[in-house]
Amino acid sequence: MITAQADKARLFRSLHSTARPLALANAWDVASARVIEAAGAPAIATTSAGVAWSVGAADGDMLSREEALGLIARIVDAVAVPVTADIEGGYGQDPAAVAETVTAVIEAGAVGINIEDGTRPPAELAARLVAARRAGEQAGADVFLNARVDTFLFGLGDPETRLQDTFERARTYVEAGADGIFVPGVTDPATVTALAAEISVPLNLMAGPGAPTVDELGALGAARVSLGSGVAQAAYAAARRAARDLYGTGSYQVLDDALAFPEINGLFATA
Repeated sequence: MITAQADKARLFRSLHSTARPLALANAWDVASARVIEAAGAPAIATTSAGVAWSVGAADGDMLSREEALGLIARIVDAVAVPVTADIEGGYGQDPAAVAETVTAVIEAGAVGINIEDGTRPPAELAARLVAARRAGEQAGADVFLNARVDTFLFGLGDPETRLQDTFERARTYVEAGADGIFVPGVTDPATVTALAAEISVPLNLMAGPGAPTVDELGALGAARVSLGSGVAQAAYAAARRAARDLYGTGSYQVLDDALAFPEINGLFATA
């Protein structure tokens, strides 16, 4: 079992490969993390949206730093594989506060972070990345900084220049210390190929229904493919179907696909 943070960090970096992209089914609590790990995941990634929903908050920097850090620490303690944490914009109003968040994430045992630009000016995320990199160096820890570019996800700017804007943001973030670039909102082959050709660090994409398979995205140049909040959304959809059946027809068929109680409970068995 890999126990040292440094060993987990080295392993996590090595998993980014276009030949066999790192596939991440994002978790939002300890149970989902354990289920995903048991399914064969080489690493665990959190989804900030799923975490926020689970504690009654909306996504979009509405989750408190303390809530996010508490969940990260619990997941790290519960799984043996490397953990990378979605910290949205960094849970801070300025780079110094973001550095505090990153320091705490490292102390919790995570080996990577996702940090996003959203509607912020690119220079602002670049400053946060510089602070995050410095925090890792001061802690003497290797942390994989995955910078999320939201041009396609949020439909920012002119569609005619959106790809070029994405290139420019990616270059800015890499120069600021990003180890990977995450471009959610796009999976079409032509755009993925263009992104992979232009971006000098591992490219991360977000997949879902209708997207090419993980291997197909790898062939196009992606080194990492995640599901974002999709798994949490699917779980909540199952809860809604069960409730609608129960309160509508009084039936329970949706529960036929449920994991067996002993299987889930066994994931938390103590020696």
